[in-house]
Amino acid sequence: MDPVEIDISQWQNREDEGILFVPKAGEILYRLGQNLIMALAIVLMGVSGCGKTSVGQALSAELGWTFYEGDDYHTFADVEKMSKGMPLNDEDRAPWLEVLHDLIAENLQAGENLVLACSALKMKYRQQLRLGNKGVVFVYLDGDFELIWSRMQTRNDHFMKPELLKSQFDTLETPSSALNVNIEQPITAIVQEIIEFLENEHDLD
Repeated sequence: MDPVEIDISQWQNREDEGILFVPKAGEILYRLGQNLIMALAIVLMGVSGCGKTSVGQALSAELGWTFYEGDDYHTFADVEKMSKGMPLNDEDRAPWLEVLHDLIAENLQAGENLVLACSALKMKYRQQLRLGNKGVVFVYLDGDFELIWSRMQTRNDHFMKPELLKSQFDTLETPSSALNVNIEQPITAIVQEIIEFLENEHDLD
């Protein structure tokens, strides 16, 4: 099984390492730096209300990969705090990120691809998720405050209060090398853009 030769110099010394894909006979090998890996974790990131869950469910269905909702792994204390309109701090998020890191690790080590919805607002949060996990790529669902605010005002089934949105934008550190996708387009178009990125930029069939 011969890997495709690709110049990876463009990915050096960047916050988010590039993922290079090598398809062969129905099985996909992923080339990350000089390492061949057998599975990939796509982390859909961004502020609350940007569509991580909806896009994640649609993307996982299209790819046939398992989808995980990061919010399901928050501690009860975190959910209570956000329900009261109080933003989480780094200390609050630390155990949550540790659980998600281990979730990614378990899947990748088992050779299982996954799609994870996780805000991953700061660089250090993304670094924590990637630590020791070869095969993590971030997709940033990008939208402005006005668009996401209007969407959040229609939501009644989520513990996050719309008033917390500003604090999330304040916390957000826009990733320098994640795939950036504009969320003004329909979900089907977003999913297609992600898949086309994998196909066209990384030789994925």
